[in-house]
Amino acid sequence: MTDSFSSDRPTLKTIAGLTGLSVASVSRALQNASDIGAETKAKVREVALQIGYRPNRAGVRLRTGRTNVIALVMSAESDVMNHTSRLIYSVAAALRGTSYHMIVMPFFPDEDPMTPIRYIWETKSADGVLINQILPDDPRVAFMAAKGIPFATHGRSDMAVAHAYFDFDNEAFGRVTVRELVARGRRNLALVAPPHGQNYGYHMRAGFLAEAQALGVRARIVDGIDSDSPSDRIEAVMRAHFTGADRPDGLIAGSTTAAMSAVVAGEAASLMLTREFDMAAKEAIPILGRFRQGIIVVREDVGRAGDFIARAVMAAIENRDAPVMQGLDMPVLTARGF
Repeated sequence: MTDSFSSDRPTLKTIAGLTGLSVASVSRALQNASDIGAETKAKVREVALQIGYRPNRAGVRLRTGRTNVIALVMSAESDVMNHTSRLIYSVAAALRGTSYHMIVMPFFPDEDPMTPIRYIWETKSADGVLINQILPDDPRVAFMAAKGIPFATHGRSDMAVAHAYFDFDNEAFGRVTVRELVARGRRNLALVAPPHGQNYGYHMRAGFLAEAQALGVRARIVDGIDSDSPSDRIEAVMRAHFTGADRPDGLIAGSTTAAMSAVVAGEAASLMLTREFDMAAKEAIPILGRFRQGIIVVREDVGRAGDFIARAVMAAIENRDAPVMQGLDMPVLTARGF
């Protein structure tokens, strides 16, 4: 049976004819090749989008051994306020108009995070891989580096492996928020920290404790919960802290969900935000200011992170000998709650 769409399907030659470029130049522009200028790439991608160009992936794989697929491997752990949707959107937007497309490969909390990585390697089902929730000594990083798989991470490891990443400086976040709370007269601080094991959690705890010590104020890491714990669990634990004899007057939360839950717990204990206590947290999507005015907010630009790691993995695919791309986002207070 003849494919009725085959004769009408736009090709590289179609784009070449519309742009005045050679077929080879069009192909390299769509592959984000470093020797093609940004203006030319933008022109080619615009035309490709306008005419609905889609590469014949079976043919590409036969010719080049590539899939033109980038796999975003993420935990399927549920958290309505996490960064997942923003990260997926920003990676997809960065790949839009290139020869690559994204697949999302989830794994569940009770599964080995190495399983999807090994699957990609064994089946050669993607040209590059993106991962998040990075561990200090992450076996996924070690495996992909050893196998020569192009990859980039949302977050840093502490390994002696030079790899592409984009990270938010969580140590600086801990320091900045402690300084802001102390400036408001808070002297008994508590941190609802990220989960143990994840590297950004180590960074946040280190910055929080070091800055509190430097400024001579009390500081504690809340036990029994982390910033990814269920909301009702965070509320219960924080209500116990708020009703205790040594209640904190300044809190920092490692997630939007944790911040909202802690505020609800304080209010349930008949305490008023900005009067009896202050709260600081980071967010990827503007929501905390709408939830309660007065929360100290630090913006984490997950959109920038997704764009960066998508471009980094494309660069690694195209030129494996090129210097790895690494970026670090510094925290800035976007709402001071006054």
